[in-house]
Amino acid sequence: MATDSTGTDGAGRQRPIVIVGASLGGAKAAQALREAGYTGGIVLIGAEHERPYERPPLSKGYLLGKSSREKIYVHPPEWYAEHDVTLRLGTRVTAIHPATRTVSLAADGDLEYSKLLLATGSVPRRLPVPGADLAGVHYLRRVEDSDGLRKAFRPGARIVVIGAGWIGLETAAAARSAGAEVTVLEVAELPLLRVLGREVAQVFADLHRGHGADLRFGAKVAELTGEDGRVTGVRLADGATVPADAVVVGIGITPDTELAEAAGLEVENGVKTDEHLRTSDPDIHAAGDVANAYHPLLGRHIRVEHWANAVNQPQTAARAMLGEDAVYDRTPYFFSDQYDLGMEYVGWVEPGGYDRVVFRGDPATREFIAFWLSEGKVLAGMNVNIWDVTDPIRTLIRSGRVVDPARLANPDVALGDI
Repeated sequence: MATDSTGTDGAGRQRPIVIVGASLGGAKAAQALREAGYTGGIVLIGAEHERPYERPPLSKGYLLGKSSREKIYVHPPEWYAEHDVTLRLGTRVTAIHPATRTVSLAADGDLEYSKLLLATGSVPRRLPVPGADLAGVHYLRRVEDSDGLRKAFRPGARIVVIGAGWIGLETAAAARSAGAEVTVLEVAELPLLRVLGREVAQVFADLHRGHGADLRFGAKVAELTGEDGRVTGVRLADGATVPADAVVVGIGITPDTELAEAAGLEVENGVKTDEHLRTSDPDIHAAGDVANAYHPLLGRHIRVEHWANAVNQPQTAARAMLGEDAVYDRTPYFFSDQYDLGMEYVGWVEPGGYDRVVFRGDPATREFIAFWLSEGKVLAGMNVNIWDVTDPIRTLIRSGRVVDPARLANPDVALGDI
């Protein structure tokens, strides 16, 4: 059906705002639209059959069995009908047509939109070696993946984790907590080396070794071995084989940009947006893992693969889709829980983008704050087992001022006084 630029179709009916990705970000966008007073149609489309849920519990509380399945969901099931949000689960979008402002659905024709939000998230990188398709090889992205790991993590089970990033370390901690024997294989010299740098990465290496995990660095995986279609081990490039009852692959994720690319949107390490989260098409916005958004404070495009973006970016996107001059300039934030270590990180540091790390407290005690500095300015801070300090750390970062490293390191000086 023909459409015009006013958001109505040829019969004068208001076209809905369509959200592709029934994820945390998608659900939060629908909520933000209603809270902003939008009364038109909202269609939230997801390929999964589960209603929108949060992903951090999949490698934390839910995986550990400390929180129930019901607690992972963004909204109770009745919320969508109560707020007049059409939730279409188990539905795959096959194409976006910007010229006609329609999306094609795999089994149900085309759907018109007035504005479109892409909240398609990301997909795990697959392990590119022989044997990677054997049974017992796990990735962690969906709730059923976490369910599979909960079954695999049992006392005495031999679990091999490939990749010592956040997902790899959190699943390794969950496996050890369940009594499994854990080996972590990482090609770099330390876990989280690119993210945290050598000074802080060592804290996490010590943490996992202190809890009985076998960490092997400089380890290159050659193939996964198996019997009767099921994984039995991981063969390394040096010829050694690590026995395995199950393997967890955590080698990163890639933004799910397939629809955006096919639609002709600008894509570069995600769907490229401006500070309003608007893509190269003014009627299409993007939020969450998939968005490579211009950050006005940092003066560059960044793509953040963490929970806080999925919670907060949709609020800006919703207001921008409704015509407000909304800008996303929040300082990036993420958190992790491993064994008895809890941490929060706020800020943004590219690999090698700092010249000094200042510690407030002793990292050996696992109760400290680390600050990453460049030319005397605080770029990021990470508090470990110290709480209620993210706001003053964020204020330091956003001030952009040169600080005194001695005062920064002194726990007797309040962060607000630096």
